[in-house]
Amino acid sequence: MRKKKGFALAMVVLLLMVAALAGCGGGSSSSDGSKELTFMFRGGTDEQKAYRDVIKKFEEEHPGVKVKMVVTSADQYATKLRAAITGNSLPDVFYFAPGDLKAYVNSGVLKDLTPYIEKSKDINLDNIWKYGVDLYRYDGKMAGQGNIYGMPKDVGPFALGYNKTMFEKAGLPVPDKDKPYTWDEFIKVSQQLTQDTNGDGKPDQYGTGFNVQWALQAFVWSNGADWLDASKTKVTIDDPKFAEALQFFADMQNKYKITPGIEQSQTLDTYQRWMKGEMAFFPVGPWDMSTFEKLPFEYDLMPYPVGSTGKPATWIGSLGIGVSSKTRYPDEAAELVNYLTTSKEGMKQLVNAKVQIPNLLDMADEWVKDTKTKPNNKQEFIDIVKDYGRALPGNYTYNAEWYDIFFTDIQPVLDGKITAVDYVKQEQPKMQKLLDKAVEQEKKSQK
Repeated sequence: MRKKKGFALAMVVLLLMVAALAGCGGGSSSSDGSKELTFMFRGGTDEQKAYRDVIKKFEEEHPGVKVKMVVTSADQYATKLRAAITGNSLPDVFYFAPGDLKAYVNSGVLKDLTPYIEKSKDINLDNIWKYGVDLYRYDGKMAGQGNIYGMPKDVGPFALGYNKTMFEKAGLPVPDKDKPYTWDEFIKVSQQLTQDTNGDGKPDQYGTGFNVQWALQAFVWSNGADWLDASKTKVTIDDPKFAEALQFFADMQNKYKITPGIEQSQTLDTYQRWMKGEMAFFPVGPWDMSTFEKLPFEYDLMPYPVGSTGKPATWIGSLGIGVSSKTRYPDEAAELVNYLTTSKEGMKQLVNAKVQIPNLLDMADEWVKDTKTKPNNKQEFIDIVKDYGRALPGNYTYNAEWYDIFFTDIQPVLDGKITAVDYVKQEQPKMQKLLDKAVEQEKKSQK
């Protein structure tokens, strides 16, 4: 009986979520005869305001079309989108993650935008980041090539920031924007900036405090290792170079003491410490720019410290904007996607809101030269996209369960209770099993 009740309750919850989104799907006609599109997305206050302004401009330029915006919180977005798919109430236009591309195309969720892009006189794919467009290409077998099923809402280079004011107060030279620290140099500088400033015998200013899920990639890749082999079918975390990078990451807390420990992190998390000016180094994404404009200190960007390759590395995030395969108004929906992602007018408003870098290459060149907005070294964002940024490993596979479990189990390494070498040995088989399952699921979905 309990199982039946639990199942019934779960179904009620799902149906309620679907009902909440039921007004989103399929396009409709408004009372004045206009065609109404629904656009579902997530974003902070600044991004929401920017999109309201862009949508208003789109409606002005497209009489007879109205756009209803459906906004959700970031942590609820994926769940609500899946509920809309399950309930056959998908919005006309919506954000989706590049890692979902294969599944959404194979299951008929996304409309192929290629013909709409090819016939548009306003779209020049040569003036858009190739990396971003390729994230949403799929030929039925391989992502990154073939037809286009979404356009990049943005490309989000995950850069490294530093507290310039802290360096100046300590009398230390600021990091070179062109020459990255080695790991040893990074530790040395971080130790100099980890200080007890109030004399209570405990550090209250730290070198850094990286979140392992979003920062470990920079250390692994710059040390010549990766999560996957070239075929994207074999988990390679048992590579000694991978273990070396992971151990270095853990040692920042346990050996070098340049990051807050468990007790300090419970008192104040690292993001809050950075915001208060108590941390020398911290990652910065373009989505942070509007918030970081108001920091109580000067900050700028630099390359990540480098491992054995001598080359910096980091990831580039992105969200795609796609069109439902079941929309009643495919032409208008495709036009909305193009307006949000490729039009100069739309892009200008989003960039001015300081929530992303420009999608358009010529606009990016001008944006970098603007010294009136922070950070000063915006070129670092561009260098990541052009030169050394990569997609997150989970984007290459049919699902990311194999990748997610790596971070789910990792806390004992960070706490110094297990070595990186032992961890990668025990974790690799579990991850490989999940990856094999994902490969099989993809094959079945293609039939």
